[in-house]
Amino acid sequence: MNTPASPCRSLLALLPTLLLAACAGHPVTAPESASPGIASPLLLEDGRRLPVIDEAFITALTPEDNIDSPAAWQTPDGAIRVIATAKATDVLVVYDGETGATLQRIGGSGAEAGRFERPNGVAVVDDLLFVVERDNRRVQVMQLPDFNVLGMFGAQDLVKPYGLWVHAEGQGRYALYVSDAYMAGEDADGEDILPPLEQLDARIKHYQVLRDGQEVQANLLRSFGATSAEGALRVVESLWGDAANDRLLIAEEDETYANELKVYDLAGNYRGRTIGRDVFQAQSEGIALRTCADGGGWWITTEQGKGRTVFHLFDRHSLAHAGAVSGREVANTDGIWLHQAPSARFPDGALYAVHDDQGMVAFDWRDIAAALALPACAQ
Repeated sequence: MNTPASPCRSLLALLPTLLLAACAGHPVTAPESASPGIASPLLLEDGRRLPVIDEAFITALTPEDNIDSPAAWQTPDGAIRVIATAKATDVLVVYDGETGATLQRIGGSGAEAGRFERPNGVAVVDDLLFVVERDNRRVQVMQLPDFNVLGMFGAQDLVKPYGLWVHAEGQGRYALYVSDAYMAGEDADGEDILPPLEQLDARIKHYQVLRDGQEVQANLLRSFGATSAEGALRVVESLWGDAANDRLLIAEEDETYANELKVYDLAGNYRGRTIGRDVFQAQSEGIALRTCADGGGWWITTEQGKGRTVFHLFDRHSLAHAGAVSGREVANTDGIWLHQAPSARFPDGALYAVHDDQGMVAFDWRDIAAALALPACAQ
Protein backbone atom coordinates (compact mmCIF):
# COMPACT_ATOMS: atom_id res chain seq x y z
CA MET A 1 0.00 0.00 0.00
CA ASN A 2 1.30 3.43 -0.91
CA THR A 3 1.11 5.83 2.01
CA PRO A 4 1.20 9.63 1.98
CA ALA A 5 4.61 11.24 1.61
CA SER A 6 4.44 12.74 5.13
CA PRO A 7 3.18 10.74 8.17
CA CYS A 8 0.24 12.34 9.88
CA ARG A 9 1.46 14.77 12.55
CA SER A 10 -1.47 14.06 14.80
CA LEU A 11 -0.57 10.39 14.81
CA LEU A 12 3.03 11.14 15.76
CA ALA A 13 1.84 13.29 18.62
CA LEU A 14 -0.48 10.59 19.94
CA LEU A 15 1.73 7.55 19.42
CA PRO A 16 3.76 7.80 22.67
CA THR A 17 0.49 7.80 24.63
CA LEU A 18 -0.91 4.95 22.57
CA LEU A 19 2.20 2.82 23.01
CA LEU A 20 2.35 3.51 26.75
CA ALA A 21 -1.23 2.36 27.10
CA ALA A 22 -0.48 -0.70 24.99
CA CYS A 23 2.42 -1.72 27.23
CA ALA A 24 0.12 -1.42 30.23
CA GLY A 25 -2.22 -3.90 28.60
CA HIS A 26 -5.12 -1.49 28.00
CA PRO A 27 -7.17 -1.72 24.80
CA VAL A 28 -5.94 0.80 22.25
CA THR A 29 -7.54 2.03 19.05
CA ALA A 30 -5.69 4.10 16.48
CA PRO A 31 -7.27 7.54 15.93
CA GLU A 32 -9.31 8.12 12.79
CA SER A 33 -6.59 10.47 11.55
CA ALA A 34 -3.98 7.71 11.56
CA SER A 35 -1.91 7.09 8.46
CA PRO A 36 -3.60 4.49 6.20
CA GLY A 37 -0.51 2.29 6.63
CA ILE A 38 -0.93 1.93 10.40
CA ALA A 39 -3.62 -0.26 11.93
CA SER A 40 -4.83 -0.69 15.49
CA PRO A 41 -2.36 -2.42 17.83
CA LEU A 42 -2.37 -6.19 17.73
CA LEU A 43 -2.69 -8.46 20.75
CA LEU A 44 -0.41 -11.45 20.29
CA GLU A 45 -1.04 -14.86 21.82
CA ASP A 46 1.77 -14.26 24.33
CA GLY A 47 0.03 -11.12 25.62
CA ARG A 48 2.13 -8.49 23.89
CA ARG A 49 0.32 -5.63 22.21
CA LEU A 50 2.16 -4.23 19.20
CA PRO A 51 1.52 -1.53 16.61
CA VAL A 52 0.59 -3.07 13.27
CA ILE A 53 1.42 -1.70 9.84
CA ASP A 54 -0.03 -2.70 6.50
CA GLU A 55 2.14 -4.47 3.98
CA ALA A 56 2.69 -2.28 0.92
CA PHE A 57 2.32 -5.46 -1.10
CA ILE A 58 2.45 -9.24 -0.81
CA THR A 59 3.92 -11.11 -3.77
CA ALA A 60 2.39 -14.18 -5.37
CA LEU A 61 2.80 -17.11 -2.97
CA THR A 62 4.70 -20.13 -4.29
CA PRO A 63 5.02 -22.66 -1.46
CA GLU A 64 6.88 -25.10 -3.68
CA ASP A 65 9.84 -22.68 -3.78
CA ASN A 66 10.58 -22.38 -0.04
CA ILE A 67 11.66 -18.74 -0.28
CA ASP A 68 14.40 -17.88 2.23
CA SER A 69 16.20 -14.54 1.80
CA PRO A 70 15.77 -11.35 -0.27
CA ALA A 71 18.17 -8.66 -1.50
CA ALA A 72 17.31 -5.50 -3.43
CA TRP A 73 19.09 -3.69 -6.25
CA GLN A 74 18.19 -0.39 -7.88
CA THR A 75 18.70 -0.28 -11.64
CA PRO A 76 20.37 2.72 -13.29
CA ASP A 77 16.93 3.97 -14.37
CA GLY A 78 15.60 3.82 -10.78
CA ALA A 79 13.61 0.58 -10.82
CA ILE A 80 13.96 -1.76 -7.83
CA ARG A 81 14.56 -5.46 -8.30
CA VAL A 82 14.29 -7.80 -5.32
CA ILE A 83 16.10 -11.12 -5.74
CA ALA A 84 15.01 -13.93 -3.40
CA THR A 85 16.48 -17.40 -2.95
CA ALA A 86 14.22 -20.41 -3.48
CA LYS A 87 15.76 -23.27 -1.50
CA ALA A 88 13.55 -26.10 -2.73
CA THR A 89 13.58 -25.33 -6.46
CA ASP A 90 17.20 -24.08 -6.65
CA VAL A 91 16.38 -20.79 -8.35
CA LEU A 92 16.44 -17.07 -7.73
CA VAL A 93 13.03 -15.40 -7.95
CA VAL A 94 13.13 -11.78 -9.11
CA TYR A 95 10.32 -9.43 -8.03
CA ASP A 96 9.48 -5.84 -8.89
CA GLY A 97 10.42 -3.97 -5.73
CA GLU A 98 7.60 -1.42 -6.06
CA THR A 99 4.68 -3.63 -7.06
CA GLY A 100 5.67 -7.16 -5.98
CA ALA A 101 5.10 -8.58 -9.45
CA THR A 102 7.16 -11.67 -10.28
CA LEU A 103 9.54 -10.86 -13.14
CA GLN A 104 12.04 -13.71 -13.59
CA ARG A 105 13.27 -17.06 -12.35
CA ILE A 106 17.03 -17.55 -12.60
CA GLY A 107 19.05 -20.76 -12.41
CA GLY A 108 17.96 -24.30 -11.59
CA SER A 109 19.56 -27.34 -9.97
CA GLY A 110 23.20 -28.11 -10.66
CA ALA A 111 26.82 -27.43 -9.80
CA GLU A 112 27.86 -25.49 -12.89
CA ALA A 113 28.08 -21.71 -12.97
CA GLY A 114 24.68 -20.06 -12.78
CA ARG A 115 23.02 -23.15 -11.28
CA PHE A 116 22.32 -23.75 -7.61
CA GLU A 117 21.94 -26.37 -4.91
CA ARG A 118 19.94 -25.06 -1.94
CA PRO A 119 20.61 -21.31 -2.39
CA ASN A 120 20.15 -19.56 0.95
CA GLY A 121 21.79 -16.26 1.83
CA VAL A 122 21.86 -13.48 -0.76
CA ALA A 123 23.25 -9.94 -0.79
CA VAL A 124 23.79 -7.08 -3.22
CA VAL A 125 26.57 -4.50 -3.26
CA ASP A 126 27.24 -2.19 -6.21
CA ASP A 127 26.16 -4.28 -9.23
CA LEU A 128 27.27 -7.58 -7.68
CA LEU A 129 24.95 -10.29 -6.37
CA PHE A 130 26.41 -12.74 -3.83
CA VAL A 131 24.57 -16.07 -3.40
CA VAL A 132 25.42 -18.65 -0.74
CA GLU A 133 24.61 -22.25 -1.66
CA ARG A 134 24.34 -24.64 1.26
CA ASP A 135 24.63 -27.89 -0.67
CA ASN A 136 27.22 -26.76 -3.22
CA ARG A 137 29.13 -25.33 -0.23
CA ARG A 138 30.13 -22.16 -2.06
CA VAL A 139 29.41 -18.53 -2.89
CA GLN A 140 28.61 -17.43 -6.42
CA VAL A 141 29.12 -13.83 -7.50
CA MET A 142 26.95 -12.60 -10.36
CA GLN A 143 26.83 -9.27 -12.16
CA LEU A 144 23.50 -7.49 -12.42
CA PRO A 145 21.27 -7.05 -14.32
CA ASP A 146 22.19 -10.01 -16.54
CA PHE A 147 23.19 -12.49 -13.77
CA ASN A 148 26.51 -13.25 -15.44
CA VAL A 149 28.72 -15.33 -13.13
CA LEU A 150 32.01 -13.58 -12.33
CA GLY A 151 33.35 -16.11 -9.84
CA MET A 152 32.69 -18.99 -7.44
CA PHE A 153 34.58 -19.79 -4.24
CA GLY A 154 34.41 -21.32 -0.78
CA ALA A 155 34.10 -25.04 -1.55
CA GLN A 156 37.44 -25.74 0.15
CA ASP A 157 36.45 -23.85 3.32
CA LEU A 158 32.70 -24.05 3.81
CA VAL A 159 30.84 -27.03 5.25
CA LYS A 160 27.22 -25.93 5.69
CA PRO A 161 27.01 -22.23 4.77
CA TYR A 162 23.81 -20.24 5.20
CA GLY A 163 23.99 -16.45 5.57
CA LEU A 164 26.29 -13.62 4.56
CA TRP A 165 27.10 -9.94 4.88
CA VAL A 166 29.22 -8.08 2.35
CA HIS A 167 30.74 -4.62 2.62
CA ALA A 168 32.48 -2.49 -0.02
CA GLU A 169 35.92 -1.44 1.27
CA GLY A 170 37.17 0.39 -1.80
CA GLN A 171 37.28 0.25 -5.57
CA GLY A 172 36.83 -3.42 -6.47
CA ARG A 173 37.51 -4.63 -2.92
CA TYR A 174 34.92 -6.20 -0.59
CA ALA A 175 34.79 -7.81 2.85
CA LEU A 176 32.52 -10.87 2.96
CA TYR A 177 31.38 -12.74 6.09
CA VAL A 178 29.67 -16.13 5.69
CA SER A 179 28.02 -18.15 8.48
CA ASP A 180 28.86 -21.87 8.54
CA ALA A 181 26.53 -24.11 10.58
CA TYR A 182 28.62 -27.29 10.39
CA MET A 183 27.52 -30.08 12.74
CA ALA A 184 29.04 -33.14 14.39
CA GLY A 185 26.89 -35.66 12.54
CA GLU A 186 23.37 -36.87 13.28
CA ASP A 187 21.80 -38.86 16.11
CA ALA A 188 19.66 -42.00 15.76
CA ASP A 189 16.61 -39.87 14.98
CA GLY A 190 18.39 -37.99 12.20
CA GLU A 191 18.74 -34.79 14.25
CA ASP A 192 21.89 -32.70 13.99
CA ILE A 193 24.43 -33.09 16.76
CA LEU A 194 25.85 -29.76 17.91
CA PRO A 195 29.66 -29.75 18.12
CA PRO A 196 31.24 -29.15 21.53
CA LEU A 197 32.02 -25.52 22.33
CA GLU A 198 35.72 -25.86 21.56
CA GLN A 199 34.86 -26.82 17.97
CA LEU A 200 32.71 -23.73 17.33
CA ASP A 201 35.73 -21.55 16.57
CA ALA A 202 35.09 -21.47 12.79
CA ARG A 203 31.41 -20.53 12.66
CA ILE A 204 32.10 -17.39 10.56
CA LYS A 205 34.36 -17.28 7.49
CA HIS A 206 35.80 -13.86 6.58
CA TYR A 207 36.88 -13.43 2.95
CA GLN A 208 38.55 -10.63 1.04
CA VAL A 209 36.91 -10.41 -2.38
CA LEU A 210 38.65 -8.66 -5.27
CA ARG A 211 37.04 -7.70 -8.54
CA ASP A 212 39.14 -7.17 -11.64
CA GLY A 213 36.88 -6.31 -14.55
CA GLN A 214 34.76 -9.38 -15.30
CA GLU A 215 36.49 -11.64 -12.81
CA VAL A 216 36.13 -12.05 -9.04
CA GLN A 217 38.59 -13.81 -6.75
CA ALA A 218 38.38 -14.42 -3.00
CA ASN A 219 40.85 -15.21 -0.23
CA LEU A 220 39.88 -16.61 3.17
CA LEU A 221 41.34 -14.21 5.73
CA ARG A 222 40.16 -15.90 8.92
CA SER A 223 37.63 -18.24 10.49
CA PHE A 224 36.29 -17.30 13.91
CA GLY A 225 33.80 -17.97 16.67
CA ALA A 226 33.96 -17.74 20.45
CA THR A 227 34.21 -20.96 22.43
CA SER A 228 32.87 -19.53 25.69
CA ALA A 229 29.37 -20.51 26.82
CA GLU A 230 28.06 -16.96 26.39
CA GLY A 231 29.77 -16.02 23.13
CA ALA A 232 29.61 -19.32 21.24
CA LEU A 233 27.60 -19.42 18.01
CA ARG A 234 25.65 -22.64 18.32
CA VAL A 235 23.32 -22.48 15.31
CA VAL A 236 24.05 -19.68 12.85
CA GLU A 237 22.54 -18.18 9.73
CA SER A 238 21.78 -14.44 9.72
CA LEU A 239 24.45 -11.80 10.32
CA TRP A 240 24.97 -8.14 9.48
CA GLY A 241 27.73 -5.64 10.08
CA ASP A 242 28.31 -1.96 10.74
CA ALA A 243 31.75 -1.07 9.41
CA ALA A 244 31.61 2.51 10.74
CA ASN A 245 31.30 1.18 14.29
CA ASP A 246 33.34 -2.04 13.95
CA ARG A 247 30.38 -4.21 14.85
CA LEU A 248 28.96 -7.51 13.63
CA LEU A 249 25.62 -8.85 14.87
CA ILE A 250 25.05 -12.60 14.56
CA ALA A 251 21.71 -14.29 15.23
CA GLU A 252 21.74 -17.26 17.61
CA GLU A 253 19.18 -19.72 16.25
CA ASP A 254 19.52 -22.48 18.84
CA GLU A 255 16.20 -21.94 20.62
CA THR A 256 17.09 -24.55 23.23
CA TYR A 257 19.76 -22.08 24.36
CA ALA A 258 18.41 -18.58 23.68
CA ASN A 259 16.69 -16.26 21.20
CA GLU A 260 19.26 -13.48 20.88
CA LEU A 261 21.97 -11.79 18.83
CA LYS A 262 25.68 -11.97 19.67
CA VAL A 263 27.80 -8.83 19.33
CA TYR A 264 31.20 -9.33 17.66
CA ASP A 265 33.68 -6.94 16.08
CA LEU A 266 34.77 -7.21 12.46
CA ALA A 267 38.03 -8.89 13.43
CA GLY A 268 36.04 -11.78 14.85
CA ASN A 269 36.19 -11.05 18.57
CA TYR A 270 33.17 -11.59 20.79
CA ARG A 271 32.51 -8.28 22.57
CA GLY A 272 30.95 -9.77 25.68
CA ARG A 273 27.41 -8.69 24.90
CA THR A 274 24.16 -10.14 23.59
CA ILE A 275 20.89 -8.38 22.79
CA GLY A 276 17.29 -9.46 22.32
CA ARG A 277 17.01 -12.23 24.88
CA ASP A 278 14.70 -10.11 27.03
CA VAL A 279 12.31 -9.24 24.16
CA PHE A 280 12.41 -12.09 21.63
CA GLN A 281 9.74 -14.73 22.11
CA ALA A 282 10.71 -16.81 19.05
CA GLN A 283 13.77 -17.58 16.95
CA SER A 284 16.11 -14.74 16.03
CA GLU A 285 16.39 -14.47 12.25
CA GLY A 286 17.00 -11.75 9.63
CA ILE A 287 19.03 -8.62 10.43
CA ALA A 288 19.39 -5.26 8.65
CA LEU A 289 20.73 -1.80 9.50
CA ARG A 290 19.15 1.59 8.86
CA THR A 291 21.81 4.32 8.80
CA CYS A 292 21.29 8.07 9.11
CA ALA A 293 23.43 10.93 7.83
CA ASP A 294 24.26 12.04 11.38
CA GLY A 295 25.74 8.61 12.19
CA GLY A 296 22.69 7.33 14.03
CA GLY A 297 20.22 4.69 12.97
CA TRP A 298 18.61 1.42 14.00
CA TRP A 299 19.22 -2.27 13.72
CA ILE A 300 16.14 -4.04 12.38
CA THR A 301 15.90 -7.64 13.62
CA THR A 302 13.43 -10.44 13.12
CA GLU A 303 11.54 -12.57 15.63
CA GLN A 304 10.35 -15.50 13.53
CA GLY A 305 6.95 -16.25 14.99
CA LYS A 306 5.16 -19.03 13.12
CA GLY A 307 1.86 -17.17 13.23
CA ARG A 308 3.18 -13.61 13.24
CA THR A 309 6.57 -12.02 12.58
CA VAL A 310 7.70 -9.29 14.97
CA PHE A 311 10.36 -6.78 13.89
CA HIS A 312 12.45 -5.38 16.75
CA LEU A 313 14.47 -2.20 16.39
CA PHE A 314 17.60 -1.46 18.42
CA ASP A 315 19.56 1.80 18.56
CA ARG A 316 22.57 1.66 16.24
CA HIS A 317 25.06 2.78 18.89
CA SER A 318 23.73 1.86 22.32
CA LEU A 319 21.85 -1.26 21.14
CA ALA A 320 18.98 -0.22 23.41
CA HIS A 321 15.61 -1.62 22.36
CA ALA A 322 13.79 1.07 20.35
CA GLY A 323 10.46 -0.72 19.89
CA ALA A 324 8.77 -3.48 17.95
CA VAL A 325 6.21 -3.62 15.17
CA SER A 326 4.32 -6.30 13.28
CA GLY A 327 2.74 -6.48 9.86
CA ARG A 328 -0.92 -7.31 9.33
CA GLU A 329 -0.14 -10.55 7.47
CA VAL A 330 3.57 -11.37 7.48
CA ALA A 331 4.60 -14.48 9.43
CA ASN A 332 7.40 -17.01 9.79
CA THR A 333 10.01 -14.66 8.32
CA ASP A 334 13.51 -15.84 7.52
CA GLY A 335 15.51 -13.20 5.69
CA ILE A 336 14.91 -9.45 5.44
CA TRP A 337 16.50 -6.66 3.40
CA LEU A 338 16.36 -2.92 3.99
CA HIS A 339 16.58 -0.84 0.81
CA GLN A 340 17.27 2.74 1.90
CA ALA A 341 17.54 4.45 -1.48
CA PRO A 342 14.41 6.46 -2.35
CA SER A 343 12.08 5.36 -5.10
CA ALA A 344 8.80 6.65 -6.50
CA ARG A 345 6.70 4.44 -4.24
CA PHE A 346 9.05 4.40 -1.23
CA PRO A 347 10.59 7.88 -0.83
CA ASP A 348 12.27 6.88 2.47
CA GLY A 349 13.07 3.32 1.45
CA ALA A 350 11.45 -0.06 2.03
CA LEU A 351 11.85 -3.13 4.21
CA TYR A 352 11.46 -6.41 2.34
CA ALA A 353 10.69 -9.56 4.34
CA VAL A 354 10.10 -13.20 3.46
CA HIS A 355 6.55 -14.35 4.17
CA ASP A 356 5.93 -17.88 5.46
CA ASP A 357 8.51 -19.49 3.12
CA GLN A 358 6.18 -18.75 0.20
CA GLY A 359 6.86 -15.23 -0.99
CA MET A 360 7.78 -11.75 0.12
CA VAL A 361 6.20 -8.60 1.54
CA ALA A 362 7.25 -4.96 1.52
CA PHE A 363 6.83 -2.25 4.16
CA ASP A 364 7.12 1.47 3.59
CA TRP A 365 9.78 2.81 5.98
CA ARG A 366 7.57 5.84 6.66
CA ASP A 367 4.99 3.53 8.26
CA ILE A 368 7.60 1.87 10.48
CA ALA A 369 8.96 5.25 11.56
CA ALA A 370 5.48 6.63 12.28
CA ALA A 371 4.34 3.54 14.20
CA LEU A 372 7.35 3.75 16.53
CA ALA A 373 7.62 7.58 16.58
CA LEU A 374 11.22 7.40 15.37
CA PRO A 375 13.09 10.66 14.90
CA ALA A 376 13.83 11.88 11.40
CA CYS A 377 16.65 10.01 9.65
CA ALA A 378 18.23 11.96 6.81
CA GLN A 379 20.15 9.84 4.31
